[in-house]
Amino acid sequence: MPYYLNPFAKHDVSHFPGVLMTLEEAQAYHASGERPESDIKDSKATEAGMESIGDYVPYSIEGLRAEIDNDISTTGYDTSYDRKSKLINKAIQDIGMGRYQYELFCLCGFGWAADNLWLQGVALCLPQLSADFGINSNTVRYTTCALFVGLCIGASFWGIASDIVGRRLAFNFTLFIAGVFGVAAGAAPDWIAACGLFSAMGFGVGGNLPVDGALFLEFLPFASANLLMLLSVWWPVGQLVASLVAWGFIPNYPTNEGWRYFVYTMGALTLAMFICRFFFFHLFESPKFLLARGRQAEAVAVIHGLAYKNKTKTWLTEEILNEICGTPDNAQQETRLSNTEIFRRFFARFSKDRISPLFSNWRVGVTTALIWVCWATIGMGYPLFNSFLPQYFARVGKTGQTQTTYEVYRNYAIESVVGVPGSVIGAYTVDIPYVGRKGTMALSTLISAIFLFLFTISADAKYQLAFSCVESFFQNIMYGVLYAYTPEVFPAPNRGTGTGIASFLNRITGLCAPLVAINAGKANPNGPVYASGSLILAAFVAMCLLPIETRGKMSL
Repeated sequence: MPYYLNPFAKHDVSHFPGVLMTLEEAQAYHASGERPESDIKDSKATEAGMESIGDYVPYSIEGLRAEIDNDISTTGYDTSYDRKSKLINKAIQDIGMGRYQYELFCLCGFGWAADNLWLQGVALCLPQLSADFGINSNTVRYTTCALFVGLCIGASFWGIASDIVGRRLAFNFTLFIAGVFGVAAGAAPDWIAACGLFSAMGFGVGGNLPVDGALFLEFLPFASANLLMLLSVWWPVGQLVASLVAWGFIPNYPTNEGWRYFVYTMGALTLAMFICRFFFFHLFESPKFLLARGRQAEAVAVIHGLAYKNKTKTWLTEEILNEICGTPDNAQQETRLSNTEIFRRFFARFSKDRISPLFSNWRVGVTTALIWVCWATIGMGYPLFNSFLPQYFARVGKTGQTQTTYEVYRNYAIESVVGVPGSVIGAYTVDIPYVGRKGTMALSTLISAIFLFLFTISADAKYQLAFSCVESFFQNIMYGVLYAYTPEVFPAPNRGTGTGIASFLNRITGLCAPLVAINAGKANPNGPVYASGSLILAAFVAMCLLPIETRGKMSL
């Protein structure tokens, strides 16, 4: 069977003829000015690093070894695996951006879209679940809590599993599990069953952000790392799709049918995303995972496959890997990481030795603490408003009366449409002089908080729609920039630890959000919105105090 018809095929360099060039040819190729503009851009970081390798020819065994030695000195690990990972990074950098990465960007975007698709999808179901199963509007918010339990477990499980069973399996089956349990949730016989099925669905969809982001980054040339920020554009797209589907089904069918048709459709869309990933795109396994499992020949073949897909060439061979980073006789044994070692490395990211460098001096320590505060406060503030917005819309009208179901879901769809451009605009404003990452992030967060408070001052549906639209627009800018800024400010050897803890805090506080909404809602219907605004405002204060601006600077 041809490799492209088998989603889990093992590769050999013979599958990709015509992509290998010698080191001498690579030196001439990179020294010439005849490369395509994209190749020149993608090689700038590599060329900058060449200046520090002494008198060696950059594309020679000695030059490559010196460059790896220089790079490895900044990390906490110096094994054959780590050296070969660095060399593979350089090979990917030299291949540059191409068709494979752009297709992968879209398919990873499906995962980000699915995450918010279901987060908002459950929110859109709450009024209907309450009416269908006779659950009061405050208690039904535990449905969102059940979803977040699944999201938290899924994020942890799939993050580790991708290091054990591979990125390909996790990449494909997170959406498969989400789609299957999503469809099943539409047939839930009672509210408890619906909560259980939504939680199981969350277990699948919760793995998308950690797995998809890591996988995309492992195939991304360093010079194009900003493209990782644009993945956040898919987040509001998920909300938009959910809102449009809900608007089409829920107001036009009886209570016990509309939400079910809506959930069936959401599950079918998720399965369609899975089908696109599994059957219409051949995903190469991560070369770093293959190295970790001692499958060096396959790792090299993946680099050849990447060059083949991008219609370019590479200089990487097994012989070069072994000569620079390890001898052929013991290469497999030195490179392979056991399951125990993989677990140890995963949890070592959260050990004292890995966390303490994040507080090595006043500037880095303050930055670390403030970034974690931002992720924790936004993690609770975002769902406190967005996860219950249909309920807020349903509660008010221009005379203080309840709105019709049609008006609720129409307004939610409008709010979702307005929010989509926020992430795109944020990707451009971060490079404006005197504004940069911090300015864009802080200003958008402040405006989001202001309009959350304004949302509560009027019972008029038109005012509430206008305020929520402005809030949605700037909130998407806030989230998009925060996703890009966070990994930039952490030192490279401890970047995984810093961002991992930030993500953990975000999920845990998100899990607590429904509990706050339930209890605050009992005291005052606007209580959850006040709490959301206060938390987002606290994040704004933390952003203003951040001592580091990363615009126009290389990562630490």
